Amino acid sequence: MKRLYAFLLAGLIPGLGAYAQKVDSVLAKLGEEFTQERAYLHFDKSVYAPGETIWFKAYLEAGILPSDISKNFYVDWIDASGNVLYHTATPIIDASAKGQFDIPASFKGQLIHVRAYTTWMQNFDSAFLFNKDLRVLQLSAKKPEAVTVKAEIKFLPEGGDLLNGVNGKVAFKATDQWGKPVAVKGSVRNSKGEKLDSLITKHDGMGFFNIDAKAGETYTAYWTDEQKQAHTTQLPAVKQTGATLKLSGFGNRKNFLVERTAEAPDELKTLYVVASMQQQLVYRARVDLSESVAIGGGIPTDNFPSGVMLVTLFTANWVPVAERACFINNQNYSFAPTLDVVGDTRRRAKNFIDIDVPDTVGANLSLAVIDGGVGTDTSDNIVSHLLLTSELKGPVYNPAAYFKNGSDSLKQQLDLVMLTNGWRKIDWESLMADKWPQLKYRRDSSYMSFLGKVYGTTPSQIREAGFINIIFKAKDSTQSMVFLPLASNGTFSQPDMIFFDTVKVYYQFNKKRDLAERAAVTFSTGLLPAPGTVANIPLFANWLLHDTTGLGRSRFFAAEQARLAKLLKETTLEGVTVKAKAKRPIDLLDDRYTSGLFKGGDAYQFDVGNDVVAQSSYSVFQYLQGRVAGLQISNATGGGSQASATWRGSTPTFYLDEMPTDAQQLQNISMSDVAYIKVFRPPFFGSFGGGSGGAIVVYTKKGGDVKAEPGKGLDSRLLPGYTPYKQFYSPNYSTTVSDEPDLRSTLYWNPYILTDPKNHHFTVEFYNNDISKKLTVVLEGVNKDGKFVHLVQTVE
Repeated sequence: MKRLYAFLLAGLIPGLGAYAQKVDSVLAKLGEEFTQERAYLHFDKSVYAPGETIWFKAYLEAGILPSDISKNFYVDWIDASGNVLYHTATPIIDASAKGQFDIPASFKGQLIHVRAYTTWMQNFDSAFLFNKDLRVLQLSAKKPEAVTVKAEIKFLPEGGDLLNGVNGKVAFKATDQWGKPVAVKGSVRNSKGEKLDSLITKHDGMGFFNIDAKAGETYTAYWTDEQKQAHTTQLPAVKQTGATLKLSGFGNRKNFLVERTAEAPDELKTLYVVASMQQQLVYRARVDLSESVAIGGGIPTDNFPSGVMLVTLFTANWVPVAERACFINNQNYSFAPTLDVVGDTRRRAKNFIDIDVPDTVGANLSLAVIDGGVGTDTSDNIVSHLLLTSELKGPVYNPAAYFKNGSDSLKQQLDLVMLTNGWRKIDWESLMADKWPQLKYRRDSSYMSFLGKVYGTTPSQIREAGFINIIFKAKDSTQSMVFLPLASNGTFSQPDMIFFDTVKVYYQFNKKRDLAERAAVTFSTGLLPAPGTVANIPLFANWLLHDTTGLGRSRFFAAEQARLAKLLKETTLEGVTVKAKAKRPIDLLDDRYTSGLFKGGDAYQFDVGNDVVAQSSYSVFQYLQGRVAGLQISNATGGGSQASATWRGSTPTFYLDEMPTDAQQLQNISMSDVAYIKVFRPPFFGSFGGGSGGAIVVYTKKGGDVKAEPGKGLDSRLLPGYTPYKQFYSPNYSTTVSDEPDLRSTLYWNPYILTDPKNHHFTVEFYNNDISKKLTVVLEGVNKDGKFVHLVQTVE
C-alpha cells in the first residue's frame, strides 16, 4: 500500500545512527505491509422490533484513505448469549458494502449484537473489530429487575509510570460494570493518611490530579460513588528510576516535556521522541538530559490529518520507556454536501431530497429517513467512530459529542479520553528485533473465488482429463459455464466470481467423462464460514432498564405493527383489498426477459422492439448515445474503431442475454435482433469487478425454441455464495392505491449514492406513511480523499 503521509518530519536530527534508521524502516514496513483497516456501519435506525429488517451500509478505512485492502465483508448477528443468529457475507465495492438482516418474528431477546470485520482485520487485535448493540423491543417483556451498580476506578499515570521525585499527572476513569461513566469524589492520601489532593470527576467519570511521588511510599484513593458507597483503591507503585513524557497544548503544536528521575543510568540521559499516526512516522527528535532532568519541545501539527497521534519516548538504546496518546483535531476531516429536504408530513404525501456535492472528488453516501419520534443513536457516527473510537480499546461514552465544535473545553475533555483509554500500542521490542505480527489471513486479492479439488485419482488420470466443465445454475434459472484446467494435484479455480444465495454446480470431466464415477470433487468459495458462538461480547445491558421518548415512539410502532400482523392473520383475503394500476408495458417486458439480479433495480429501460429510432441505429452504442445521463460513449458508429463506454470514470460491465460479453460483440449485434436494453446505474452488484461503472444489458428477441435443461444428467453440488440483497420497499402512491395501513418507521433507505465531479447532484423521492408528523433525515458518507460527512435534518 502506498505511504499515506507526505508531511515534513519536524525535528529530524542528522547523525542519529543506525537505530534511528531502524525505527524509520520499522514504521515504514508496519505502515506498508501491516496497515490496519477500520470499519463503520451506518444503520437505518437504532431500535427495532421482531420481524423488522435491519439495513446497513459499511464503510472501510485504512490509514487516512478509503481502504483498498479487502474485497469481502462479514457481519455476525449475535444474541445476548453469544449465539450467531446469522452470518452476512457481501462484496466490498468502493471501500464499502451493503446488506440487511431480517430479525426473526419469533426472536425473544432484547438486543442484537453486531460484529463486523474483514478477513484482514482478523489478523490483529479483535478489540478493534466493529461492535455495536442494537435494541430489540419486546412488547411482552417484563421490566428488568433493578441491578445494583458496581463502580470501579482505574488510575493511569501520564506516560505510563509514577516516578520517584517527579511530579506527575495521574488520570482516572470511574465506570460501572457495563463500562458506563460514574461520578465519584474523594481524596488521595499517603501511607500516613495525609491528604495530597482531591479526587473528583471532571467529565463522564474521568478526571486527574497531580502527585509528587516518592519511592517506597504507597498512595491510596478513598472515594465514594453515586450510590454513596465507600471504596479504597491503591495507586500504581512508584519506580525508583525512569523517564516520563507529558503532553500539552491544543493549538497548532503539541508541546512535550520529557523528565527523568534524579538518579538515572546513562541510557536515560539521551532520549528520543517519536510520534506516529496510523503507523506512519510524523515526528522524531533527540533529547539531551545529561545536564538537566527535564527538557521541553514542540511538535508542529498544523499540517497533520485529524486523528490519534501516538508519542513514544525511547532510551539511548531505543527501548521504549514512556508513551502518550493524544488527538489532533485540525478540522480537516469533513466535506460539505448540501442537503435540501422538501418535506410534506401529510398522510402518504410525496417528499423530495436534493443532495449536491460541489467538490472536485467523488463521494460515496448513504441516506436514511425515519419517523422523527423514533429517535436515532446520536452517541456515535461515521466521524467519531473512524477518527476516534476505532483507534481505542474499551468503550468511549458518547464519542460524537467531542466533535460538536472546536472549543477548548471539548478538547480538554477529549484529552481525558486519550489519557484513560487504551490505543493501538506498537510492540516496539518485537519489531526492533524483527519479530513481525504473524498473519493468519492474506489480503483479499479478489472477490469470492470458485475453488475445487478432485480426490481419488492418479496424476495420470488428471492429465488425461485435462479440464473440468462447470455449469452454474442459480435458483432463478440463470446460468453460466466455465472450462477450468486441472492442476497436477487435482485443484482448479476461477477467481473474482460474484453470485448470491446458492447455485447448483454441475460438473463433467472434459476428456475422461467416466472419471466422475470414481472421483470425489469438492467445491468452496473461499468465504469465511459463520462462527457458531462468539465469546466475550461487550454487552451494555443496563440500558435496558431505561426508557426514553424515542423508545416510547418505537414501542408504539412495534405495537401497531404487531396488531396489524395479527389482524391480517385472522382476516380472510376478502377482508383486505389492494387496488393497483396495471403494469406499464416496459415492466411487462422486464418480467419477460430478466431474471435474478437483472430484474427490476435502478436502471434505464429501453423497449427497442417498439422504438422506430432503434431501427435506424447502427449499433447498441449509437442507440444509447445521449440517452443515459453520465454515460460517455465513444466510436458509437464503429468506422473501423471499437466502441467504448465509461461511467463515472469506470467502464460498465457488458452483458448479452445476462451472460458477460465485451463491447465488440455488442457493437456487432444487429439492432433488428435486439428486444430490450437495461442500463444499470453504478454500482451494479452483479458484476465481477464490483460494478463501479454500472452495467449495460442487451436482450435479444426470443424465439419459439425451448432450451434444454442445463446440466441434465451431470453430477452436481449446491454451493453457497454471497448473502442475497433485499430491495428496500418504498411504495409509490402516485401509481398504487392500497387499503392496507402504512406503518413504516423507516420511510427511505438508500445505501449507495455515488457522485463525481461531473455528476454531483442527486435527487430522491419517497412517500410518507399514515402517521408520521416529523421526519429525521440522516446522510453519512466518505469521499475519495477520506473525508467524512454526517448530516442530520428534521422535517415537521
